[in-house]
Amino acid sequence: MGAQARNERIVELLEPVLAEAGLDLEAVELTPAGKRRVLRVIVDSDKGVDLDTVGEVSQEVNEALDASDVMGELPYVLEVTSPGVDRPLTLPRHWRRSRGRLVKVSLVEGGNLTGRVIESDDQGVTLDVKGRTRVLAYDTIAKAKVEVEFRREADTDAAD
Repeated sequence: MGAQARNERIVELLEPVLAEAGLDLEAVELTPAGKRRVLRVIVDSDKGVDLDTVGEVSQEVNEALDASDVMGELPYVLEVTSPGVDRPLTLPRHWRRSRGRLVKVSLVEGGNLTGRVIESDDQGVTLDVKGRTRVLAYDTIAKAKVEVEFRREADTDAAD
């Protein structure tokens, strides 16, 4: 079985398990690691994902994988995790979960902009860019990701 076919089978197997737990399957990564493989299952939800949830869902994912033949006979290590801050914003739910966050956007037509997510829907996102509202359709965005802020302006004002 090819890598893409295996990943598709893993996704088909795990999506219902994760949906029952209230989680979205963001990605599946299967990589070689010496004599074993590492299966990384990346999950998220509108409420975020805490360690207790990861622990609980790891058991359910493990049981589903053990009950199927999707992983074959070779040993593997299972990692269930949440996406990192550097995850690209590619789906409407990523934008919805980033409301209030600062994002850097590269536009299809060229150029970049940085703004704070005000709101989003299935068609696009509304950003505050230097005090001005900017509405972008998703198909005009080449790539985007959340900018890490160590100290937001609102946090700075509160500290004074």
